[in-house]
Amino acid sequence: MRDFLLGVSYLPRGFRLLWAPGLRRYVAAPIAINVAVFALLFWLAGAQFQSLLDWLLPDPDSFSGESIWQQVLRFLSTAAYWLLWPLFVLIGAVVMFYTFTLIANLLGSPFNGALAARVERLVTGAPPPEQDLSLAAEAWLAVIGEARKYLYFLKLALPLLILFLIPGINLIASLLWALFGAWAIALEYLDYPMGNHGYRFHDERRLLARRRPLALGFGAAVLAMTLIPGLNLLAMPTGVIAATLLWIEQRPKA
Repeated sequence: MRDFLLGVSYLPRGFRLLWAPGLRRYVAAPIAINVAVFALLFWLAGAQFQSLLDWLLPDPDSFSGESIWQQVLRFLSTAAYWLLWPLFVLIGAVVMFYTFTLIANLLGSPFNGALAARVERLVTGAPPPEQDLSLAAEAWLAVIGEARKYLYFLKLALPLLILFLIPGINLIASLLWALFGAWAIALEYLDYPMGNHGYRFHDERRLLARRRPLALGFGAAVLAMTLIPGLNLLAMPTGVIAATLLWIEQRPKA
């Protein structure tokens, strides 16, 4: 429990460093990109939804007569627009809420390694060792690394999802799913500072398994932040900063 609570404590520390001088551009850039991407997707979806409404529903202004039937059709057509658009916005907000962190991690992965390096330099006074790679190569490897992590997470997630379908066992499936979520997030964010020191994903899993309660406490705290609307926009950079602090202070000594 001590290690679990220690892991939790790194999140507020990371949040306090969020807008520290030298880190702001690494925090603001991926957030701006993600907001722009989601705004574009929402606009495109809205345009397609409007086209669908135009095809399904008659234009209310086309009912220019004064018969009772025409008035009823005008009312129903107008009501449908007023009911369906709020429903579309609500569904869009829910989809954005549940997918923002996943998409943000994928799009922000080229920035997160640099953010972790800047945090390490700010805290310790020394940057992580150079990897001798171009910026383009680092960005490509970051995206490939994200894809590999998601494949690993998928292999763990599928059996857990099946447990929800088994009567009796599904009672503990929610707890197992929460533990899986905390473990996955810990691996996700600690990959950046550890990757800056040359660790590969399988080595990271092995090292973190030695102090699993510490990793689970950190992951659970970040997971809770992603579930809070508004704060979930800052969960990714906060998680990266907190993970870097955790790695600096808790990494195995040579």
